[in-house]
Amino acid sequence: MKEWLTIEKIDGETYALSEYGHWEQTHTYLLLGDTRALLIDTGLGVADIGAQVKTLTSLPVTVALTHAHWDHIGGLKFFPDFAMHEAEEKWLREKFPLSPAAVRENLLKEACDFPEDFSAEKYRIFQGSPSRLLKDGDSLDLGNRRLTALHTPGHSPGHLCYYEEERGYLFSGDLLYAGQLDAFYPTTNPEAFLSSLLRIRELPFGKLLPGHYALDIPVTLGKKAAAGMSSLKERGLLKHGSGTFAFEGFSVRL
Repeated sequence: MKEWLTIEKIDGETYALSEYGHWEQTHTYLLLGDTRALLIDTGLGVADIGAQVKTLTSLPVTVALTHAHWDHIGGLKFFPDFAMHEAEEKWLREKFPLSPAAVRENLLKEACDFPEDFSAEKYRIFQGSPSRLLKDGDSLDLGNRRLTALHTPGHSPGHLCYYEEERGYLFSGDLLYAGQLDAFYPTTNPEAFLSSLLRIRELPFGKLLPGHYALDIPVTLGKKAAAGMSSLKERGLLKHGSGTFAFEGFSVRL
């Protein structure tokens, strides 16, 4: 059986850990600094991502969540030190917006070859308290490597992108990727989604690192997504229930 997590090197100190065997094709990113490591998101929680991270670094690891949806928090049980935006803290500390049955249904939506030791019946949504709450503009210092948290709501109320100015990296989570952008859940906000896309469109990033699907995507996708959703707003369609709209390189479900 193939390893569940695929490890790809972005540069000498940055790795993508991907779950290509699942229909979500989630990506997490491990960033190594001089004094500590940062793991952006933790994926589905199907495999032991903590063990995989230990093969790549002996540094202390902090997790920074882009948002607290089930497919990004699955591996939090392996990392006691994690940070997130305060708008979604209650989802982990008190009550998750989806029922366990709904999460399990999403997990099993399409057949895939799960690891032999994985049990869907025992799958649980992580519950716990973050060690740090992030707000817009906060810095994450790894020692000779620094990222800025950008509050980019829309897909979720506390969604964060992480911008590494020195390397020109933008870790975009579920705000932007080459696939269907989801803004139809009750906790989504299409107008805020557009505002967030307009904001990141102005950043001088040279590499876009998304939360799902293809890793090798053009940085121009940000401008295209902002233009596409702006056109929907002009037509009075940027609202829940409008439907799904296809554009070049992505689609939007409202």
